[in-house]
Amino acid sequence: MTIAISLKVNDGLVLASDSASTIYDPTGQVIKVYNSANKIFNLRKGLPIGAITWGAGSIGPAAISTLAKDLRLRFSGLDPSHIEWALDPDKYALADVAGRVREFIFEELYVPVFQNQPVKPYLGFVVSGYSAGAAMAEEYEIVIAHGACDPPKLLRDKAACGVAWRGQPEAVRRLLLGYSHELASVLENSLAVPKTQLADALRIIQSKCEVFVVSPAMPIQDAIDLAEFLVSLTINYERFRLARGAGTVGGPIEIAAITKHEGFKWVKRKHYFSGEFNPEIPDEE
Repeated sequence: MTIAISLKVNDGLVLASDSASTIYDPTGQVIKVYNSANKIFNLRKGLPIGAITWGAGSIGPAAISTLAKDLRLRFSGLDPSHIEWALDPDKYALADVAGRVREFIFEELYVPVFQNQPVKPYLGFVVSGYSAGAAMAEEYEIVIAHGACDPPKLLRDKAACGVAWRGQPEAVRRLLLGYSHELASVLENSLAVPKTQLADALRIIQSKCEVFVVSPAMPIQDAIDLAEFLVSLTINYERFRLARGAGTVGGPIEIAAITKHEGFKWVKRKHYFSGEFNPEIPDEE
């Protein structure tokens, strides 16, 4: 499982995630959790665009992190068979970048691999960053569910700020919205609230219990700290709760910040190789 955070303020965007990758048997039981997955990607070196993923960790034998680097080659103009995918730094639009991500991941790769499988894996992305010359960042969500994938959806108005969380949402939902995802079931089945009134009941509860933590004027460093806190919160919630399947969020926390002038910058990340033996580690690799 995953916790994936996309947090937007006036100063820019922060992407933060855990590193857990969960392996299931055919019945859906957890058989292994690895804690070294890569879920945040720079989509084009030198440009303020990136992505974060959750759900399936691979398509066929290829890890999503490897596929993201294949896509980065296309956006950089380094794939001879897809030169038309190269991004013009002076003209590109993030909406078009998100469309290309969907085309590559879903149409080109996902559909051929899973079209004949009865159970199709869930997979999601948020493509975040700045269009050429834009003053404010954007976030586009791409979700593949039950083998279908709608066009990329703008997460929030371009002028708006806020935080979105995907993957394992319970800990952040309880903290920020003030209730569990199980509350609707409790209201209906234990308190006899009519199904037609559930949406209004949850809306009222949220309006009374919601905690607001994102200020548009928040400096990017504080946004980074908040995103890291939300990932750490989920990791520790899953670590300590006494429930079947607990512990499927974990490993090192990775964080990247995207700003208009500094571009895509890693704040915290892991390497499988040591800087001692590899002194020239690319800043955005």
